[in-house]
Amino acid sequence: MSSCPRVFATDFDGTLLRSDHTLSARSVAAISAAESAGCLVVVVTARPPRWMDEFRAQVGAHGLVICGNGSFVYDAHGGTVVEEHPIDRATVLEVVGLLRAALPGTAFALEGRSGMAAEDAFVAIPGPSGEPVRDTRRVGPLETLLDEELPGKLLARHPATALDEFLVRAAEVVGDRVQLAYSGAPGLAEMTARGVTKAVALQRWCAEHGIQAGDVWAFGDMPNDIPMLAWAGRGYAVGNAHPQAVAAASHRCGRNDEDGVAQVIEEALRQRTAPTR
Repeated sequence: MSSCPRVFATDFDGTLLRSDHTLSARSVAAISAAESAGCLVVVVTARPPRWMDEFRAQVGAHGLVICGNGSFVYDAHGGTVVEEHPIDRATVLEVVGLLRAALPGTAFALEGRSGMAAEDAFVAIPGPSGEPVRDTRRVGPLETLLDEELPGKLLARHPATALDEFLVRAAEVVGDRVQLAYSGAPGLAEMTARGVTKAVALQRWCAEHGIQAGDVWAFGDMPNDIPMLAWAGRGYAVGNAHPQAVAAASHRCGRNDEDGVAQVIEEALRQRTAPTR
């Protein structure tokens, strides 16, 4: 395995971003240095495409972002979604019906390529900061929201059930109809189409470009990063990672607030340019 990979694939929140959700100047410089050296930095995130404008503004016309836990591929050069893997309408309605029956009060939202649409009940549930959801482009009954576009992600929240219990019970209800993931967003169950994950999307893109797993170093912090960390030639869990992500990773690096990803990139580039004796 090379001392410097062809691809650095990194999660965003909790990994590349600091705890205040900012991208440090050091991380920006490390990404630029890696790409100048001929490596590619691929962001692989649960975030939807609409939340990547700030990243583009800080880093510039960066190339590839895998969004929505693998449901979207976003071209930052053009600011457009170039590939999507939505959940079909019948599956959305089946899963919603099952969750409503098993966990009354569950509220839903849809993430599509053009933004989020949500039920009134979903918008009304306060977020982690106590504020209601404010960035929806359309609010109404879920069945009518599906008329416009199919979602890459189906989101579910419950106003009275503890997060861990909600995720466990939701997973039992939906089974393998969809892919349920936990990215660290408090109180939120995130569902993509069956088989759609960060790891699958990254593997598919790498295969299309002739890149082997051994030429990829991946970074993450949460359970939804585990398959990606396990697949890559090197899987780095940041110092603040969830215990399950730590167990799945082959390597460790500094915390997100210590710019752990940037530290690894910098050292890899130094090793690459160091004179041989």
